[in-house]
Amino acid sequence: MSARFNISLHQLRFFAHHGLYEEEIKLGNEFEVNVEVKFSTSRNVITKVEDTCDYATLYSLVSQEMKIPRKLLETLAMETVEKIHTAFPQLSSISYSITKLYAPIAKFTGQVTVHFTREF
Repeated sequence: MSARFNISLHQLRFFAHHGLYEEEIKLGNEFEVNVEVKFSTSRNVITKVEDTCDYATLYSLVSQEMKIPRKLLETLAMETVEKIHTAFPQLSSISYSITKLYAPIAKFTGQVTVHFTREF
């Protein structure tokens, strides 16, 4: 018998210097990240952190990647998902979304979000 788990980190807030334009790289912006990972286990009961996806480590990986400026949010999403999968190869799916809270677009009042999901 197999059990399936979803572990999610929601509304993680970061200030970072991602962007295509010189001004947004220089000034930085506020971002919100959501991550959901999925995995299966044949264990009846998980009693050790080694048998799951440690969400503290997951947060640390996301936080580290946010410190490395990228021109495109798509690049950031894809590279972060690869780092997570390297750390947790048992994951069957990783979904990552990043929202730029203040997009540098004239008269734009919304937010810009990139969603990326990878199945393994």
